[in-house]
Amino acid sequence: MSFKEVHISSLVVHCYPEHLSSIKLHIDTFNDAEIYGDSPEGKIVIVLETENQGFITDTIEAINNIPNVLSTVLVYHQIETNVDENKIKIKNTRTKYSRTEGEL
Repeated sequence: MSFKEVHISSLVVHCYPEHLSSIKLHIDTFNDAEIYGDSPEGKIVIVLETENQGFITDTIEAINNIPNVLSTVLVYHQIETNVDENKIKIKNTRTKYSRTEGEL
């Protein structure tokens, strides 16, 4: 059994509301990003699960470079160590190490 780190982060992206749909489609192409919610005002909540901190900063930079994105802010970062790499999430499988609201 092999173990490694998983970095769990959440971001809030603010964009022009009229471009919300296209920006969400673009963000969906990122392998380690999952959209958890959005608002009609142009705010998007994203959760990242990455192998290292460098991927987080790279993703923030990539999102900030999407046309019509106003800002991307890191609001949470947690490092899980000794995670069984056989259980690392594959996008959209819902086998996550992060907890959703209401779970303990």
